[in-house]
Order: sequence, then structure tokens, then C-alpha cells
Amino acid sequence: MSPPAPSTAISLQGGSDFELIADVSRDELAAIRRAADAAPGPSSALAAAVTTVAVHVLSQRKLAWGILAEPVDVDVTESRLASRREIAGEIAARIEAAVRAGHLPAQDTALAATALLGALHESLVGPLAPDHADDPGRLRDAIQTVTLLALRAVGVMDARARGLVVQAVLPAKTLVGA
Repeated sequence: MSPPAPSTAISLQGGSDFELIADVSRDELAAIRRAADAAPGPSSALAAAVTTVAVHVLSQRKLAWGILAEPVDVDVTESRLASRREIAGEIAARIEAAVRAGHLPAQDTALAATALLGALHESLVGPLAPDHADDPGRLRDAIQTVTLLALRAVGVMDARARGLVVQAVLPAKTLVGA
């Protein structure tokens, strides 16, 4: 999938864009926390958090691309970075909880979370991302694939990772035509 063409990309210039990024980020962070907090354990919470990020990115592809990659002014850039830091911090906290519980090997959780977030964004809305917009089955498969990749990357054994992916509840967001 190519990034949205300039004529279809959102404009991220000025104060209202600062507020837009803050609102979208706040909503995404709340959804990640709700999903992870509802999970039965730390590994399931991590799977739920990753799945929620993937669903949010795919449900608002143009907006996600604009927030991630559109040229912006300095104030908007700071808002964008703060948003990404908060989401990476939440994922890092979920990785740390799984490490403390003995479900994952010791690791630099901040670096792992940042790498996972980058992989999710690049694989779902980056310039090399496949276009799944009109096929709910392919969207679901993409979400499960990136969640499986993320879990394996932080050290979840394959059979366990597959079980966590299958058990992860997809947040109720509309994905078709995103």
C-alpha cells in the first residue's frame, strides 16, 4: 500500500492539529489500557495491547499516516512524539509485567516497546504496507500476524504466542474501508 496521496492525506498544520493528535492519542491510549486491563494475565495483556494498537491504526489509516509521517510544524511534531512516547510507554509497561511474571526473558522493555510500535506502524500503514482496506478477513489476518510477530519478538514461545493471538479480543472498531 502506498501512503495516502497528498490530496487525500490529512493536513497536520497548526493548533487544531495539535488538539487532534492529543484527542486521537488519548482515545487510543485509553483503549489500549482497557483491553490490556481486561486480559487475564500479563502475556494476554500484552497481546491485547498490541492487537488494540493494530486495530486503531487500521481503522483510521489516513489519520494514522498523517500523525506518523506528514510534514508538520514544531508544535505538532512535539505532540506527535509525546503521543508515541505514551503509547510506547504503555506497551513497555505490559512487557515489564510479563517479564516480572516470568513469562518473558529479561530485556530492555523501552527499546522493545519502541521497536514493536515501529513495526506495527510500518507494517500496517507505512509505504510498504499491503492494502487490506476492503477485506475484513485479510484485515483480521493482518492484525493477528503483526500481533504474533510482536509476541515472538519479545520472547513468547511460538505455541504460546499463537494461543494468545487466537484469544485476543479484537476491539470493536470498524475496519472495512478504513
